[in-house]
Amino acid sequence: MKITEILKPDFVIADLKGKNKESVLEELTGFLETTGTIKNRQAFYNALMEREMLGSTGIGENVAIPHAKSDEVEAITTLFGRSVEGLEFDSLDQKPVHFVCMVIAPFTSTGQHLKALARISRLFKSQGLRDDILKAHDSKEIYSIIVNEDSKFI
Repeated sequence: MKITEILKPDFVIADLKGKNKESVLEELTGFLETTGTIKNRQAFYNALMEREMLGSTGIGENVAIPHAKSDEVEAITTLFGRSVEGLEFDSLDQKPVHFVCMVIAPFTSTGQHLKALARISRLFKSQGLRDDILKAHDSKEIYSIIVNEDSKFI
């Protein structure tokens, strides 16, 4: 699975406004509602928060990968947001989160959903990628950096 299969260029937010997990998840679900990706913003937000109650998706190294399943999507969809300042996300390593990569999968998806999460996790292990994204000027440049890094993997 390539990142371009699940992340569109216009689904990259260069400057998240939220300062904590709840506000940034509200912001991201609002974006998804605005783009028509989801219809029921509150239901999807609730699904994300239910998943967070099982354990934080702030995986460390300034990265969070919140995810949930929804019957509103037919294919795995990813939304990426960057917070230059960093935000509180209850990360496993207690560091602020700069990179939020939200994954939405249909309820029927199992294997592909896990592959998407693994791919994103693998990508963001790269310190160089994280540094380059923090320095990027806009969402177009961020998308290009992510796609370029992804092309290094088979």
